[in-house]
Amino acid sequence: MKKLLILGAGTAGTMMSAKLRRKLDPEEWSITVVDQDNEHIYQPGLLFIPFGTYRRRDVIKPRSRYIPAGVQLIQTEIERIAPDENQVRLTDGTALDYDFLIIATGSQIVPTETEGMTGPGWFKNTFDFYTLDGAMALYDALDRFKGGRLVLNTVEMPIKCPVAPLEFAFLADWYFTERGMRDKVEIVYATPLDGAFTKPKASAMLGGLMDEKDIQVVPNWNTGEVDGEKRVLSTWDGQEMNYDLLVTVPTNMGSDVVERSEIGDEGNWVATDKHTLQSKVAENIFVIGDATDLPSSKAGSVAHFEGEVLEENLLRAIEGRDLLPEFDGHANCFVETGFGKAVLIDFNYDTEPLPGRFPLPALGPLTLLEESEMNHWGKLAFKWVYWNLLLKGEEIPLAEARMSMAGKWR
Repeated sequence: MKKLLILGAGTAGTMMSAKLRRKLDPEEWSITVVDQDNEHIYQPGLLFIPFGTYRRRDVIKPRSRYIPAGVQLIQTEIERIAPDENQVRLTDGTALDYDFLIIATGSQIVPTETEGMTGPGWFKNTFDFYTLDGAMALYDALDRFKGGRLVLNTVEMPIKCPVAPLEFAFLADWYFTERGMRDKVEIVYATPLDGAFTKPKASAMLGGLMDEKDIQVVPNWNTGEVDGEKRVLSTWDGQEMNYDLLVTVPTNMGSDVVERSEIGDEGNWVATDKHTLQSKVAENIFVIGDATDLPSSKAGSVAHFEGEVLEENLLRAIEGRDLLPEFDGHANCFVETGFGKAVLIDFNYDTEPLPGRFPLPALGPLTLLEESEMNHWGKLAFKWVYWNLLLKGEEIPLAEARMSMAGKWR
């Protein structure tokens, strides 16, 4: 029997196990998924926990519930990938052979990459919201906050869900307004980018919203050190910024197993063909989601769009056919802007976010690059789509892998 091995049971790995179990004959192919635990976290929901919209039970479910019948789930840590031997070694001593391998090991925050970040202020006046523990601790910190300077800082790019820091700033503005203390809180966004976002049109639009909401954007801020005792954030070239509460997006890196296996770059991202999703490590290894080194967003929508391309290309590889260069870097993201509204952006490698209507050119009902209540409800509705369609590898209506220009206005 031939063997397909998937490393990671997050969004991408779970989705691919479902898609491929339906396509590969179970009498000819075994499918095994490996992850270190049985806790599947709905990562877009972590943003809402500090503001009390979601609680722990709203974002966490057993991984095993979403791994389809006929797929084996192994819960242990991965020690090393050995491409030359077509083998993956687990920390318990088990060696797993494979004919084809999908790396879906995701990304992680590494706060220890920044000097002082995990020092005396960690989880006291310095918090992340990219982990469940961090988001829950930040909920308590915001509840206790009496006013002062709240600094939101992205240490460096790339990061998982690039719009999340902006969303946090917008939601903080709403949160403190609702509490009647917005005039007591100064919100600052210190970013390594030269504006609010990476794409010019989106950056201008979102930066304009920041101005309207009295959120100060400090661009080209290259974080070098955090002093939790003095509550000072510093850059590599000596600039300093005081804070009362620091909400940080630490350095994001790929999985440690990528480093141990010596198959990634300095960020532990795996070299991947940007259009076929075949790895540059070996022809029988494919990569999906945050684990890649692609110049696309590290977001759930990207994993979804990649999944359609990867499904086709893995089947073609099994049959010895040429791969299709079909992935165009497509991403779309809802950006919560507070007060029950959100912005939707849709873009790919070559086309930046543009205004328009989505997904139907004339009817929408969602607007692109424009605030609307409908976009906000679309953001909230995605949680149901995630658990009930995306993870199960089901088709999501009107969500095509390739970006369409229909409905967009230049």
